[in-house]
Amino acid sequence: MPVTLSWEQIALRVALAAVASFLIGYNRDERGKSLGIRTTMLVCLAATLAMVQTNQLMNMTGKAPNSFVVLDLMRLPLGILSGIGFIGAGAIIRKDGLVHGVTTAATMWYVTVLGLLFGGGQLRLGIAGAVLALFILWVLKQLELRISTHRSGSLSLEFVEPDASTLVERPTEEELRQRLTDRGYEVKNWNVRYSRSVLQSVACELAWPQKGHVHRGTPDLMRELAALPSVASLCWRG
Repeated sequence: MPVTLSWEQIALRVALAAVASFLIGYNRDERGKSLGIRTTMLVCLAATLAMVQTNQLMNMTGKAPNSFVVLDLMRLPLGILSGIGFIGAGAIIRKDGLVHGVTTAATMWYVTVLGLLFGGGQLRLGIAGAVLALFILWVLKQLELRISTHRSGSLSLEFVEPDASTLVERPTEEELRQRLTDRGYEVKNWNVRYSRSVLQSVACELAWPQKGHVHRGTPDLMRELAALPSVASLCWRG
């Protein structure tokens, strides 16, 4: 790391950090994430400028150029790297038992490292890291969409009260199970409630394979079950 930087060197470092963080932020915006281009660029450039400032402070009066450890200047970029965890934590949310925003938080931490690389003058390593990040966020995303994953959900059914004046035929437990397994669902934690030998409610956990991590809408089977005359209400969480 050179002790004295020219304005051309500083401009090159800042420009490379800006371009890399813009491309990575564009990917986040394209995916509809909360932390997009502006946030990504600000985080990366903050780390870059912190590292450039550290570089500039190395040539202080009264200190030899090789006394970097004595100056303890590396606390500044290390503090930036640690502090970015607050922004990353703000991007992570938990909803309906699922954790969202982990990739975005990891991206914020990654662009901070890129900023430190560019600011420290490791331009080739920073460019290689930026290309690797773009490969992971764009190319591997397409691969991820083709990988089979296991999803899970919960289903609960409430049946109408039996009425002597109208005969409403309701499915049996075996018929419900068969209907679910025929559509590719694995039934877990089967719970039922009977009243006077009449099936009143069913609650179960379901698992099924799915391509990619896209959270799809309500399955067609759940709409079909809700439309049965014997079903008073249906609750689906998946």
